[in-house]
Amino acid sequence: MSEALTAKTITMAGHRGDDVEAYLAVPDDEAGSRGSVVVIHHMPGYDSSTKEIVRKFAANGYAALMPNLYYRDAPGANPDDAAATARAKGGVPDERLVGDVAGAADHLRAHPGSNGKVGVIGYCSGGRQSFLAACRLQLDAAVDCYGAFIVNAPPEGMPLKAGPIIDLAKDLSCPLLGLFGADDKFPTTEETAELSKALDEAGKEHEFHTYEGAGHAFFSVNRVAYRPEAANDGWQKIWDFYGRYLAS
Repeated sequence: MSEALTAKTITMAGHRGDDVEAYLAVPDDEAGSRGSVVVIHHMPGYDSSTKEIVRKFAANGYAALMPNLYYRDAPGANPDDAAATARAKGGVPDERLVGDVAGAADHLRAHPGSNGKVGVIGYCSGGRQSFLAACRLQLDAAVDCYGAFIVNAPPEGMPLKAGPIIDLAKDLSCPLLGLFGADDKFPTTEETAELSKALDEAGKEHEFHTYEGAGHAFFSVNRVAYRPEAANDGWQKIWDFYGRYLAS
């Protein structure tokens, strides 16, 4: 694999046909067809660190697209200000999120070289949203990286308006990979165990991994929460998982 890629900002059709800013990265290698990944950014927003993740997928052979979920709330604002504006509004409404992911998936399926298979991955709030999208849409693989508030509602005083969605477990459309930290408070290990039980009862294919000594945001290389051993193992599990379900 050459790891050569092309990355750029585009405009895609999101929820209800809205024009939404998005970041697209595709491998330059045109041989054969490839799977695709919709990347859902974390609550800090559509920033340089999550764009780097989009490029990482392209370097590993996938077309990847990340919609700017806060674009409508603060078009043209820097990531920190846009994230603050979105948080003040209670976060991204679930219906709008699903519509934006659907638009991103459609864009990737229509992209030259696509094999028609699309996965989704999300971090932090995006982990919850990855699970939500995989339950509401027909996708081929989903990854939840420490997504909170799937099982329980946010604590009192938190501005995020995100109700529990564990009841959607029965609607999961594809295999789910969950990567969590044992020291995380959102979600706790008890919550991830409850979600796994609900998926077992619904007969849904999933695999969850919890890393000792890791808390929330252990994939984030630019934060003190970064845990290299857990992140490196998590990335290998992502490559193995997507290799099974998204490869041609």
